[in-house]
Amino acid sequence: MPAQIIEIVAKTGVYGEIMQVMAKVLDGRDKGRIIRRNVKGPVRANDILMLIDTEIEAKPIRAR
Repeated sequence: MPAQIIEIVAKTGVYGEIMQVMAKVLDGRDKGRIIRRNVKGPVRANDILMLIDTEIEAKPIRAR
């Protein structure tokens, strides 16, 4: 299912290679829902992600 990246929240991972993003689902039964996902690789706002499922949501990153 396609999802559009609305905002990049933070970097995570051991080397900062994972981006946590807020994405809006564009199609399917969860159309219009905004979810938090972890994405590996270069991404920018307004990019389109292809998600396998929209039920799993990433946990928010806590400050240390």
